[in-house]
Amino acid sequence: MQLVDTHVHINFDVFDIDRSAVRDRWRGAGVVRLVHSCVEPAEYAGIQALADQFPELSFSVGLHPLDVQKWTPQMAAQILSLARADQRVVAIGETGLDFFKAENYQEQKAVFASQLAIAQELDLPVIIHCREAASPMRDLLEEFWQSNGSVRGVMHCWGGTPEETQWFLDLGFYISFSGIVTFKGAAQIKESAMMVPSDRLLIETDCPFLAPVPQRGKRNEPSYVQYVAECVANLRNISKEELASHTTQNACCLFGFDLPSELQEESKTGS
Repeated sequence: MQLVDTHVHINFDVFDIDRSAVRDRWRGAGVVRLVHSCVEPAEYAGIQALADQFPELSFSVGLHPLDVQKWTPQMAAQILSLARADQRVVAIGETGLDFFKAENYQEQKAVFASQLAIAQELDLPVIIHCREAASPMRDLLEEFWQSNGSVRGVMHCWGGTPEETQWFLDLGFYISFSGIVTFKGAAQIKESAMMVPSDRLLIETDCPFLAPVPQRGKRNEPSYVQYVAECVANLRNISKEELASHTTQNACCLFGFDLPSELQEESKTGS
């Protein structure tokens, strides 16, 4: 069984003490690919260094909606340049809208639209963070689609209702579920996980946040994506292996990478 964790933040300092052991555990759990998200371009060099260390790591570049105060007129060109500089960049983001923790609505929308344009120019998917903003997100995307054409991507760490889920499926997006889907009170998210077509489904940890049951309350890590896979498989009444096959194939399709069996062997021998 091969799994892909489509959203990690293993550059965070909570992993500094045992990052190699974390790597050993994700390999032991069958995680063969990871997509490292980027919250601001200043992270790029550090994430790139991790990809040098762990060949199964691909990554994105972009600016998180809660960091839009760092946006400058030059940052769009910077993101564009960085994305072109390394073939391991497979997405733009994470970007999007977060109206739960911030109220700078217009600034977030403008910065998000700028990054959508970059993704479209480079023909890369966009990793979308959307919290308490599903309706304005849909409106912004529809407006962008009408003016500029569509952009492909993923609604990451999805927490929306089934109705909201359908909005973004209709726009062509993949939907990615995190450890939240394993939580007891996540009834609507569980419903959404049951309705997403098998060819649009992804799984992630968003580590170090949101560790799934039975690891809830601990630091999250990529190996725990197996619990997300197990939960979603049970909800959909399929085997964990079938769920892994669907989500891994979908990740390869969206992000444009292959399963790196040879890179796994290279990394094991070089560790």
